Amino acid sequence: MALRVIRLVQSLPKSSTGEIIGRQLIRSATSVAANYYSACKARSKADFLNKLGIVEEEADETQLWIELIIESGLIREIRLNDLLREIKEITAIIASSRITVKGLRKYDPEGVG
Repeated sequence: MALRVIRLVQSLPKSSTGEIIGRQLIRSATSVAANYYSACKARSKADFLNKLGIVEEEADETQLWIELIIESGLIREIRLNDLLREIKEITAIIASSRITVKGLRKYDPEGVG
């Protein structure tokens, strides 16, 4: 998803609006990837949940910027529907994962127990 966002930002109009929104979108989308990577290396249940929480927040923000691009008319909605669907799915998966992990008695980073 982060690579698709980078390509999307490169196609935004070369205006102050396009540059500002593009910068924010790249920041949030790449943060989703970086923080998920970090969560996979968490040392405790609390650390894992904290990092997944950041992933969820950044995914929500990414969705906001994509919707703003559509609503402002910077790029036609049809070109962004797949990306928007993907970020919504990522957000749902992360939210569900956080709920599941909160219910586990013991955190096992290898997913065994």
